[in-house]
Amino acid sequence: RVQLVESGGGSVQAGRSLRLSCAASEYISIRSYMAWFRQPPGKEREGVAAISIAGGSTIYHDSGKGRFTISRDNAKNTLYLQMSSLKPDDTAMYYCAAALGPFTVATALSPYQYISWGQGTQVTVSS
Repeated sequence: RVQLVESGGGSVQAGRSLRLSCAASEYISIRSYMAWFRQPPGKEREGVAAISIAGGSTIYHDSGKGRFTISRDNAKNTLYLQMSSLKPDDTAMYYCAAALGPFTVATALSPYQYISWGQGTQVTVSS
């Protein structure tokens, strides 16, 4: 199973930007898709954005539309999440995850599809 390592989290003021990275330990199959999830303190894990490895199709949770951009560099086996106009509500532990199978809009933001998870990187946004 592929290992995933997130980086790029930190503490920032509202309105600033951060870019999260997720490095995979091996080649990510083009039959896969990947996603970013987050878990705010005391709340359940929620999908933020997902992307297919082959075609680059994406989907975003409403909370990140227009502010977050998910991308991947297949040559580097790395997933990114560019976050701008950050808000205090974005404070959470952010995780990247990988799944095998067809990328579908209906399920790509559900955590139950994912078989590999990173350890997470903390993002804290102050007002």
